[in-house]
Amino acid sequence: MDAKNKRLIGIVLVVMIMLSVPLVAMKFTNEVKWSGFDFVIAGVLLLGTGLLCEFVLRKVKRWEYRIALCAAILFALFIVWAELAVGLIGTPFAGS
Repeated sequence: MDAKNKRLIGIVLVVMIMLSVPLVAMKFTNEVKWSGFDFVIAGVLLLGTGLLCEFVLRKVKRWEYRIALCAAILFALFIVWAELAVGLIGTPFAGS
């Protein structure tokens, strides 16, 4: 198994671990109230971001561009996540 395939497996495992955190938290506190749809959206966002960064790492040759593109992808994830969580921008998709 080459390093590229190990990274893909790592991305999937990290997403699974990250999604298990709110699932475990829901068992210990009433502060976390995620529905199944919330888990699906979070999974799509996290996995999509990871796979998009992997695509950039495979296709872009210059490391400066790799860093800049992956940083932009992660910034976009942060903005979308913040909007869905607390309504940072105020779109109709904003959370409460």
